[in-house]
Amino acid sequence: MLPFPRSGHPFQNLPITSQDVGSFQWTRGRARVYDLPNQKLVKSQYPPPGLGMAPELAPSGAGFTKPATLPRRAYAYVTFLAGNGDYVKGVVGLAKGLRKVKTAYPLVVVVLPDVPEEHRKILESQGCIVREIEPVYPPENQTQFAMAYYVINYSKLRIWEFVEYSKMIYLDGDIEVYENIDNLFELRDGYLYGVMDCFCEKTWSHTPQYKVGYCQQSPDKVRWPTELGEPPSLYFNAGMFVFEPSIATYQDLLKTVQVTTPTTFAEQDLLNMYFKDIYKPIPINYNLVLAMLWRHPENVKLEEVKVVHYCAAGSKPWRYTGKEENMEREDIKELVNKWWDIYNDATLDYKPLRASEVPVGGVDIDPFVQALSEVAHLQYVTAPSAA
Repeated sequence: MLPFPRSGHPFQNLPITSQDVGSFQWTRGRARVYDLPNQKLVKSQYPPPGLGMAPELAPSGAGFTKPATLPRRAYAYVTFLAGNGDYVKGVVGLAKGLRKVKTAYPLVVVVLPDVPEEHRKILESQGCIVREIEPVYPPENQTQFAMAYYVINYSKLRIWEFVEYSKMIYLDGDIEVYENIDNLFELRDGYLYGVMDCFCEKTWSHTPQYKVGYCQQSPDKVRWPTELGEPPSLYFNAGMFVFEPSIATYQDLLKTVQVTTPTTFAEQDLLNMYFKDIYKPIPINYNLVLAMLWRHPENVKLEEVKVVHYCAAGSKPWRYTGKEENMEREDIKELVNKWWDIYNDATLDYKPLRASEVPVGGVDIDPFVQALSEVAHLQYVTAPSAA
C-alpha cells in the first residue's frame, strides 16, 4: 500500500448510488468492470449515468448532438511538455492523431519556461493552444524516482487551474489516439476516470505488489496475501485521465505536494492517493500501456484499442531502434509504424483559415458556428480544434 495520508479532497466520500452501476461485465479483484454500451446520447440520458466502468455514450468519430436546451460545456484535451528535447515530436504526433479521429475539441499544450520558442511555434502551427506555466517542485528529499525526469511531472498539477474548461482529458506526450474518445467528456461528473496500471515490470520492484507477484490487471493469477491485510487501493496510470478543473482542488493539491513525502512514481503516486475515493476505472482500450502486450495478453484486443501509451523502455516511436527488451515483437513494430503513419501524413497538418475566409473586421465566428451546430443538430469542427 502506498505510504500516503488521507487527503481532504473536496469530493471524497461521495455516496455511490444505483445510478453509478452499469451493465456488469466481469470482476478483476475488487475492481468491478462494466460493459460500455455504444449508444447515442439522448435528452432523457443527459447527464449520463456514471458507471463503475464509464459508459461509452456515442459512436466515436460520428459525434453526438447535445440537446439544445442544455448549457454548453467547454471541453479540451491537455498535455504537458518540458525542456528542449525531442518529446515535441510526440506532442505533434498526438495533435495530428486527434485531428485524424476528428475530435471536436482543442488540444492545450502546457509548457514549462524552458521549452524553446521554436518548439512552441511548431505546436502552434499544428493548431495547439500553448500555455506556459511555472514549475511545481516537491519538497527537497532523497527520493529515487523511477525516472530522473519524473520530478518535473509535479508541474502537471497546474492543469487543475484551467477552470475555463468544465472537463478535460489529460494525455501524456508519448500517447497516440487511434479512435475518437470524445465520449469520455460526457462521463458522470464528480469522479476521476483512468485505466488501471500494471505492476509487473521491474520499475515496480519497490512495491509490495511486485514482491508478492500481485497485479490488479489479473488479480486471480496471484491473490493478495490475507496476512498483508486489505489489497491496495485501485491504482491508475496517470498518462491518461479524465478530470474536472477546480481552483479548490488545485490549491489543495499544491498544499498536499508540500506536506507529502515524494515517492518513486512522483505525481502519479500523489494523484492516486489524492483521488482514490473518487477514482473509477475505464477499460484498457483507453490507455494501452505496452507492457500489457507481454504481461497480460489475455486482456488485450488490439483491434479494439483506442489509445496507445508508448511508455515501455525503447518504445517511443521517434527514438525506436528495436534493440531494447520486448521491442522486437511484431505487435510493437506495427504500433510504432502506425504512429509514424500519422506523424508523416501531411494531410493531417493543421490548416488555418485562408485570408479570404477570415470574416470582415476579424470577428471570431467560431462560437456562433458551434452554437448553431448544436441547435441544428449538426457537427462542425472549429479551428484550431482537434489540435
